[in-house]
Amino acid sequence: MTVSDVPAQPAAASTSPPKRTAAGDSAAPVPAARSRRPGHRYDVDLIRLLCACGVILGHTGSEFIDAVGRQEANGAAAYWAGMTADAVSRFAVPMYFAIAGWAVLVGAPPRDGWRLAQRMVRIVVPMGVWTVVYLLWGKWQSTNEDPLRDLAVDAAFGTVRPAYHLWYLYTYVPVVLLLGFVVLLRAGRRPWWLGAVLLGFALGPGLLADAGRAADSGTPSFGWGFGVYSLVYAAGGALLFSLRPRSGRGIRALWLAAATAAMLGVLAYQTQVKYVIPNAHVLVALFTGAVLLTLTRVRVPEPWRPHLKRVAGAAFGAYLVHLMVIRTLAEPLVSADPGGEEAVLLTAGIWAASVVLSFGAAMLWQRLGLRRLLG
Repeated sequence: MTVSDVPAQPAAASTSPPKRTAAGDSAAPVPAARSRRPGHRYDVDLIRLLCACGVILGHTGSEFIDAVGRQEANGAAAYWAGMTADAVSRFAVPMYFAIAGWAVLVGAPPRDGWRLAQRMVRIVVPMGVWTVVYLLWGKWQSTNEDPLRDLAVDAAFGTVRPAYHLWYLYTYVPVVLLLGFVVLLRAGRRPWWLGAVLLGFALGPGLLADAGRAADSGTPSFGWGFGVYSLVYAAGGALLFSLRPRSGRGIRALWLAAATAAMLGVLAYQTQVKYVIPNAHVLVALFTGAVLLTLTRVRVPEPWRPHLKRVAGAAFGAYLVHLMVIRTLAEPLVSADPGGEEAVLLTAGIWAASVVLSFGAAMLWQRLGLRRLLG
């Protein structure tokens, strides 16, 4: 993704009448401004790639945790292998929100409602396609808990079964739209359509519940929305990614040590207090912030940059397909029985194979021109 800075301060205001964009948002006179484009943020590419690999690791660990029924007594080696893998990955989802906040508010703020709508289409279309794929896959595997039609209706309103990893996108889309709405207002735009969509997200749960009472029937859960924590992670990410903190091996080593300590705290919490730790927990916030500050503004060697950019560009597609890959690999291999070394090797092997296959598949369909459809 090529990013651009916030436009510089205007020299003079435009006197042209308001225009209406293709997306239907009325634009107030926008000051004439010159913008400058900084270099590509390869450190952000690196963090995106790390987040995708982290999510795959966490869901690999979940297979081992489920194999022992979340109980250490049912298989200590599998339990601890799964819990450790899950704890190591806990920074990934909050970091995705941080990257989204930086991209919308600082890195590549939308210039008008049409461009913001295009961004969301690139998210929602693959999300819908993969929802259908996972539903059909679950039917083929005979793992769907409810009839296909019921699951499809639930998915439209935000209940993600059997593709539980897609819950993030039901939150990501409203967060990005809200931040984009603020950016456009600050730029003098009047994105009425976007305000209507956000109002629909806000009123949706109540309207759906009222419809259920009127029809005297049950209604799906409404999952299009976000908690305070996701918005705070997005705003905080915009701040931290924009900083130029003191760098150097010593400083980064201190942040890495802090990240390691926070990760161990997450592991202790999940094994001794509650599994799953909330994303809005202080340990997760510290873990995420420490990882971000360890890697932000890190210099990526020039020979690596084209390869890193290409692989990071496949991260969204890999995120969408990886759960299917993990479950296919884990089904014949994961159990509650392995010993310590075997559990570690299985976890690492399934994770590595899932990363390679997921990214390989995403890069293949992008080469075939299917990125807009499959992510």
